[in-house]
Amino acid sequence: MKEQARFWRHPALPRVDLLHARYVTHRYTRHTHEEFAIGVIVGGVEEFACRGSTYRAGTGQLVVVSPEYEHTGHAGVPEGWAYRMMYPPAETISERGTPYFADPVIEDPALARLLLSTHAAAEHGDDLAASTLMRTFAAELVSRHASPGPPREAAAGSQEVRQAVELLHERLVEPPSLEGLAEAVRSAPFPLLRAFKAATGLPPHAYLTTLRVREARRLLAAGMPAARVATEVGFTDQAHLTRHFKRIVGVPPAAYQRAAGTYKTH
Repeated sequence: MKEQARFWRHPALPRVDLLHARYVTHRYTRHTHEEFAIGVIVGGVEEFACRGSTYRAGTGQLVVVSPEYEHTGHAGVPEGWAYRMMYPPAETISERGTPYFADPVIEDPALARLLLSTHAAAEHGDDLAASTLMRTFAAELVSRHASPGPPREAAAGSQEVRQAVELLHERLVEPPSLEGLAEAVRSAPFPLLRAFKAATGLPPHAYLTTLRVREARRLLAAGMPAARVATEVGFTDQAHLTRHFKRIVGVPPAAYQRAAGTYKTH
């Protein structure tokens, strides 16, 4: 069965990326998003790791992954899975901070239909319907399924981890070794590694790749050629960028850039 993915943006949904895809062999590497990843499975089964557990989402079920929570994604059945996703920033979902969802797989047929209607309106260029349905979906999602929840582990607030994250942001192109990172934040390598993984869900090298892809998205959206983007964010070449970009975003850099360019021309 052929894999296909369409990534786009719509002017009525500011800062919300949209994805309609069918995957069979594609596997998302463990990564995080700055925004929510919210979608509905329209065929097959997706299996993904999140928060230390493995989940399966089948046709009609919603998937909700909160910002900065590490997760993966791959086919849960031989025929793969198809889904419609949106990636809204936290403030689009709620103006009262980032809501917490105890279970990343939600069974709510009415809400799933509402998300599909939002997607369809954006796909067909209906600005008023897309924006109205998006706000309605967000309000219903929070009112029906958000719950009080613990913040990220205490390690997320440790000074050493915060400093290490800041340093990786600053040194995308020439990052230090784990030993150099630990020395810079006045820690030891193994304690820092444990604390970093507890706080972010990822080891420093994987977190760095996520940061590089995030920056690549911004530069591609601004119109920078992919070959230059690769060197600007620290990948060895365009092929290196493409490989990691697709494993995190789901589409290659060229497709992402076309979507961003289309959004700008509206």
